Amino acid sequence: MLIDGKNYQSIWIDENKRDVVKVIDQQKLPFFFEIKELSSVEDVYNAIKDMTVRGAPLIGAAGAFGMYLATLEITAHTNIQSHLRNAAGYLISCRPTAVNLSWAVNRVMERLSSFSGRESLSETALSCALEICDLEKENCRKVGENGLRLISEISKKKDGLPVNILTHCNAGWLACIDFGTATAPVYLAREKGIPVHVWVDETRPLNQGSRLTAWELGKAGVPYTIITDNAGGHLMQKGMVDIVFAGCDRATRKGDVANKIGTYLKALAAFDNNIPFYALLPSSSIDFSIIDGKIEIAIEERDPEEVRSVTGYSDGSVRKVRICPDDAAAGNWGFDITPARLITGLITEKGICKAEEQSIKELFSEKME
Repeated sequence: MLIDGKNYQSIWIDENKRDVVKVIDQQKLPFFFEIKELSSVEDVYNAIKDMTVRGAPLIGAAGAFGMYLATLEITAHTNIQSHLRNAAGYLISCRPTAVNLSWAVNRVMERLSSFSGRESLSETALSCALEICDLEKENCRKVGENGLRLISEISKKKDGLPVNILTHCNAGWLACIDFGTATAPVYLAREKGIPVHVWVDETRPLNQGSRLTAWELGKAGVPYTIITDNAGGHLMQKGMVDIVFAGCDRATRKGDVANKIGTYLKALAAFDNNIPFYALLPSSSIDFSIIDGKIEIAIEERDPEEVRSVTGYSDGSVRKVRICPDDAAAGNWGFDITPARLITGLITEKGICKAEEQSIKELFSEKME
């Protein structure tokens, strides 16, 4: 993605210092654009945990790079496989909902499972991490192409008026190394001259929509309007939303989708107003081993302090302020489950399918045997 004329990914290896992984610090956006350096497994764990890096494909890639950094921590006296297993378990534990993290870490582990010595170990791990980045970027590009078809179809019926897309949280290039999932079709539409406008949910409590998605869209020249999380249903009732695009942190083989808390409510409102609701995701976000999202997907519960306060920009610095009584109890579930019956379809790198097992199997038969 171009940022002020320079091309960036949201994670990359430092070509001059091969023991450093660089990321865009998403905690500082949109107020400051800063690059953070990660040089240990602990650094990667903390960056994922505190959401310096966030978004399902990105935390998967970060986990893969974390395994590469784990190989650099091996000494002559280290039990290699034990060390790698410990690092893998540690990284996977930091955020439980998105399947991409375990998928990517386990992919690196499989590549390293036969190593008993240090020779070529780090090179193999780095090669695998870079492959994962390239794969996710390409898959997100294809997700964008498949979603673009839907925008194009709507645009033809609107006689030059913008296609109004509602999205929730940030499923953009920041969350996905490049291109994004829910935003990928929007960027492609913009490039092709198709008029679009995005309704950007603020996405409490950390405001990934108003901070990150709005920043991304602005840099890409895409018209957008920030709305409160509770405004989506009203806009749908008034005919101001043509389609809903949401990301996905984990989908089941039957089409249930886990995404940022509040997605379920958008799907309910879309269903009630006969507005198409799509989840956009690379296949790395599908957990083919599970069936029932409500029962089988672990929902991350985060620090209640994120709900009790809000972070913003004032007088040249980023500040946190309390928005409730000091002794207020707060709940902070990071995700919710949107059942397949509310989802019009899944947009993947292989195409668009219904949110049902048979349709998913037709696209991914090799993974569902």
